[in-house]
Amino acid sequence: MREIDVKLIKEKIENLCIEANLYLPSDITKALDLCYKNEDGALAKDILGDIIENYTLAESHKIPVCQDTGLACVFLEIGQDVHFVGGDLTDAVNDGVRAGYEKGYLRKSVVCDPVLRGNTGDNTPAMLYTEIVKGDKVKITVAPKGFGSENMSQIKMLKPSDGIDGIKNFVLKVIEEAGPNPCPPMVVGVGIGGTFDKCALLAKKALLRPIDTENQIPFYADLEKELLEKINKTGIGPQGFGGKTTAIGVNIETMPTHIAGMPCAVNISCHVTRHKFEVI
Repeated sequence: MREIDVKLIKEKIENLCIEANLYLPSDITKALDLCYKNEDGALAKDILGDIIENYTLAESHKIPVCQDTGLACVFLEIGQDVHFVGGDLTDAVNDGVRAGYEKGYLRKSVVCDPVLRGNTGDNTPAMLYTEIVKGDKVKITVAPKGFGSENMSQIKMLKPSDGIDGIKNFVLKVIEEAGPNPCPPMVVGVGIGGTFDKCALLAKKALLRPIDTENQIPFYADLEKELLEKINKTGIGPQGFGGKTTAIGVNIETMPTHIAGMPCAVNISCHVTRHKFEVI
């Protein structure tokens, strides 16, 4: 049994909150650079140029890449041979988010109640997701999620009779209804299977996978390519002004489900698909 002081979790999350908001992952920046080179439309190319300049300046000046510094989604993959000491794990996670958003001068965007509102003042509580895995290590992933894109996400309880066409049609419908609202070019996370709640979580976790990787199942890898191609043919384009770059990636994650169901969730992210991780 390996003991880990929760103070270390707090410190890592504090740093990850800041880094995730300042530096885009390399798979995202490479995809944006490639889209800029391949884009034909003058306006679309100019917008992509502005986006590239924005993330370049954010990195060099160490300022947030977007004014919406997101709701902190924290994923912990906890080795079953780990024992946390020194305090409460959830408190440590929220302490890390609180400190990171304060130290990094990041916008606090969390309200106390979904209806009554009232800002919490420190961007807590975090959305915490835990998973028990083998080993004695902990993988911490912080993914600040802006709500311009989150608001465009949808879930549908498809039936097996809807088939693969039902999935394709639903994903494209979500993208078309989103239009310019999620600040395209976007990254599209798709979850298929599980239950209502698990399916949505699959879609969110899909956004954490680098977009230059494929689903390990060839059928779904092909579906990712097909959906990306069809999404880019919608002509929504960068920031919704037209062009052939509506999305830079489609990631699909699946899991077993009930014989009577085929849930499908689409979690949209803008081009600022932020996430940083560290293993301790």
